[in-house]
Amino acid sequence: MMSTTESAKDPLRKTIGLPLLVLASGQLVISLDYNIVYVALPDIGAGLGFPDHDLQWVVSAYVVATGGFLLLGGRAADLLGRRRMFVVAALLYAGSSLVGGLAQTPGVLVAVRAVQGIGGSLLFPATLSLITTLYDEGPDRNRALAVWGAAGAGGLCFGSLLGGVLVEAFGWPSVFFVNVPVAGALAVAGRSLFPADGPRDRSRHFDVAGALTATGGITLLVFLLVRAPAEGWDTPAALASAVLSVCLLTLFAVVERRSRDPLVPARLFAHRGLLAAMGVTALFSATFSSVPYFLTLYFQTVHGYRAVATGLAFLVPAVVVAVGTQVGERAVSAFGTRRMLVGGMTLGAAGAAALGLALTSDGSYPSLLPGIVLLGLGQGAAWTGMWIAASAGVAPGDQGVASGLASTTLQVGGAVGLAVLVAVAGGVGQNASGPGLLDGIRTAVFAIAVGIGCGALALLALRGATRTGP
Repeated sequence: MMSTTESAKDPLRKTIGLPLLVLASGQLVISLDYNIVYVALPDIGAGLGFPDHDLQWVVSAYVVATGGFLLLGGRAADLLGRRRMFVVAALLYAGSSLVGGLAQTPGVLVAVRAVQGIGGSLLFPATLSLITTLYDEGPDRNRALAVWGAAGAGGLCFGSLLGGVLVEAFGWPSVFFVNVPVAGALAVAGRSLFPADGPRDRSRHFDVAGALTATGGITLLVFLLVRAPAEGWDTPAALASAVLSVCLLTLFAVVERRSRDPLVPARLFAHRGLLAAMGVTALFSATFSSVPYFLTLYFQTVHGYRAVATGLAFLVPAVVVAVGTQVGERAVSAFGTRRMLVGGMTLGAAGAAALGLALTSDGSYPSLLPGIVLLGLGQGAAWTGMWIAASAGVAPGDQGVASGLASTTLQVGGAVGLAVLVAVAGGVGQNASGPGLLDGIRTAVFAIAVGIGCGALALLALRGATRTGP
């Protein structure tokens, strides 16, 4: 008897490009929403009267909520339906973005960003698990993940450009209003194009206790990693967050051992490929994904670029990363996932080292291009490869939670990585200035090169753990 997943694929065979376009657009929205507000922060602060020390929460609220709810979102996609969660998440994005554009107080805007983060935590695993269940493992899935990855990686860079153009032309509310029609269209398209979820399997239960303890523990952990580097690790808020996070995550482990249908099935922790992919996603976010932060400082603070000029400076990285995702997909077919990841990360390490050498007080943009190209190609290839590794060999019913696990390590890795890199760079930030700023930026970029290189060496030691090809 044909499975529900298999039968659902058949109607899509002739129109496979259109569903993939919608899925890639969903990933583009997530990436844009993360990055688009960066260049709008000064206008948001002035327009709503944000205290300087609270403005970071326009970004941090999104990061904390997304990181905390990803595991829950992944399991919800498995149990409640992938199409259903895709539509709900898109509508959540549309509604919260509308409220964000109309916000008149800092508190409302921060709350909106948290809701958008929850929307991202539902949309990301739903989108990824739809790809991994609609497309057969192998070339078809690899190609789909490459397109999806190009949209996501490109969105991280294009967000800066789009944000700069919108802010200068229409003001800061436009960075929220632009999401409303796009997310609304995604909800309609998702409901029309994706196969129906079918009746829920009543033999499987939602692990409420596991969901609450995991979400609470991870949210507090991400909150700690975002907040403590700026305010101190010994503040009452940091200490309370650390203690509560450890308690909740310990309780989560106890609950999972006793649950008949756990939020995270124990069998997934025996999946070597998934575990290796989780390590790669954490390292990827800690290194590759931290580069735009330091490049933004370099462009705007060292060289005085305005918002639009900074956005334009990220066009080349965006295009190169998109090319890298396609190269990565072809390389997986030729060399296997592990070899491709090692090659991509080695390329990225070389690019980061070259970029660090080119960051000078009087350096031109063209002098940065060799490092940017090498780094971008490696980043795009690694992005595609790590999601191929995370989905390979995972049962269809576990694809959502597997996506949630890998994307949770992506978020936590990013929070840890940026905090460590800022500390290594001497605490440089958006308001930093003086001769020490450039030295700090270069130190951080060299540290990124070392981190990526160490990751490549670690993958060499894990021979066969992430291999899905020849």
